[in-house]
Amino acid sequence: MKRQTRGNDEQDLYDEHAERARRLEILQRTESEFDPVPFDAEAARIYGRVSAAVIATGRKPRRRIADLMIAATAIAENLPLFTTNPADFTGLDTLMRIIPVTRPPVPPLGRHGKAGPG
Repeated sequence: MKRQTRGNDEQDLYDEHAERARRLEILQRTESEFDPVPFDAEAARIYGRVSAAVIATGRKPRRRIADLMIAATAIAENLPLFTTNPADFTGLDTLMRIIPVTRPPVPPLGRHGKAGPG
């Protein structure tokens, strides 16, 4: 499995503010390009089936509330679910189409501990 987080040696150089700014930029870009899909009454009804499917795999739905709400919303809207963590949706493959995607690489740290060439 590819490393998806910074190692301990990089944590000392980690700039929380730069990372927060990077994530905020991604969020804002995403919000401007896509319309949100609400968690509505239909998704709430489907959530029970989703929880039951997770329990049937021996997992606890309580730890996965947000993921299961996303799954229920996708099912209600008849949409596939694109995820970098398909294991989070184990047991739901009979209810929905789960499409694994590759996580974008973490930007390298520059000389001063900030993302970028530095």
